[in-house]
Amino acid sequence: MSVCQTCGACCASFRVDFHPAELAGGAFAWGLGVPVEMTVPVTPAIVRLCGTDANPPRCVALAGELGVAVQCTIYDVRPSPCREFDTEHAACNQARKRLGFTPLQG
Repeated sequence: MSVCQTCGACCASFRVDFHPAELAGGAFAWGLGVPVEMTVPVTPAIVRLCGTDANPPRCVALAGELGVAVQCTIYDVRPSPCREFDTEHAACNQARKRLGFTPLQG
């Protein structure tokens, strides 16, 4: 199990905005694309994963218990911001700190 599968801090810390072309059936979608029902429109050129702008935020696609065992229920079709995020980003440790988790060693 990877450190990400025992954390989930990023999925409970940040807004996830992306272009509608990554939605199911979109021109730039991976596989089937992000399910439309898991998003809300922001502008004609931006959609957001539901829950990521809630207070506190938590992506609708995140399953499990933060800091114990989590998984992305749309991992194979997740949008580009999620694909680009990893433990090398300073924002990873910021999210971990926000939730009271120990920072990862860099």
